Amino acid sequence: MLNRKLNILADENMPQVEAIFSRFGEVTLKNGREFSAEDLSEIDVLLVRSITQVNESLLGGSPVQFVGTATIGTDHIDHKCLQSREIAFSNAPGCNADAVVEYVLSSLLLIAEHQGFDPKDRTFGIVGVGNVGGRLQKRLQALGYKILLNDPLREKNEEDFVGLNEVLRKADVICLHTPLTDKGEHPTHHLISGSELARVKENAIIINAGRGPVIDNAALLQVGKKRLDLTFVLDVWEHEPLVDAELAERCAIVTPHIAGYSYDGKVRGTYMLYQALCKHLGEPCEKTLDDFLPVAELANVEQGELTPLELTQKVYDPRIDDYMLRQTLALPESEKKQAFDQLRKQYRIRREFASLSVSGATNPKQLEAIGFKLAAEG
Repeated sequence: MLNRKLNILADENMPQVEAIFSRFGEVTLKNGREFSAEDLSEIDVLLVRSITQVNESLLGGSPVQFVGTATIGTDHIDHKCLQSREIAFSNAPGCNADAVVEYVLSSLLLIAEHQGFDPKDRTFGIVGVGNVGGRLQKRLQALGYKILLNDPLREKNEEDFVGLNEVLRKADVICLHTPLTDKGEHPTHHLISGSELARVKENAIIINAGRGPVIDNAALLQVGKKRLDLTFVLDVWEHEPLVDAELAERCAIVTPHIAGYSYDGKVRGTYMLYQALCKHLGEPCEKTLDDFLPVAELANVEQGELTPLELTQKVYDPRIDDYMLRQTLALPESEKKQAFDQLRKQYRIRREFASLSVSGATNPKQLEAIGFKLAAEG
């Protein structure tokens, strides 16, 4: 139980962090790249993002008792150091999963309209059925779409999973959502290379919003030159922040690793650390996530003649990010890298589908499955 006010140091770029954590004590905000051991001399709770290396050098002789990172990955955390100091730790797995799913759905609906097909007539293959892939599976199933699931780790103990080759041969849309690993029984580095691409079904769509090196980008370009029937959507790149301009020109949609960059996801990451700290302190969670999410600029809409695609574009339109990235492709290499990072760093506020309430829905089950809220009628 909390018996005194805590001193909390947080990265200034964590949305709503002061509002969420102020009940526990004083929250000091600072650029996470500038955190020093001196800053932590009287700090009880440290809240960071991936730009802060949390290790012995930073923690020094500090009284820190809880470290939270508002990220999925934890490569910047020295776990052995925390364990030796008996410092509690939490990250935010899945905080941006819904945003990535909505990036995939937005891109899919856009391509479906352009190519003139109904997604219900296609088979979807999800490679990697974790936080993101699992949520994509639920939305696609709710929409009534046919799905193939590939995840060798889950396949060991669960049914309804198929091998990667079956996904490549049968799926019309292949969605990649694996972690990046180059060791172990199931490495994912270059999981999709020349030999795998050769087995991809005719007219298939490949969407990578997971990790860039999961696809051999050089092989993808070579196959793309020969097989004009294939459609590529890439949010992640093997050598980012450097984007292969020739490969980008071959893609239908290209974006600078922003699939998960929703404002809701960022606030959710902060809120997940609040939940973890409450549990650590034995305190109840007095607030919900919705208490810290502002009303969206566009919060309500009447469907009328609007299609599902047009509704998604009122919340998120991947063509904006595609346009912005393409404007950088002709720059010199060093400038192109900097531009890639700037597009991510200065990313606009983007909300999730659930921030939009739709009234007069012509197909309410479909809109709810996509992720929109339905306005109470009457």
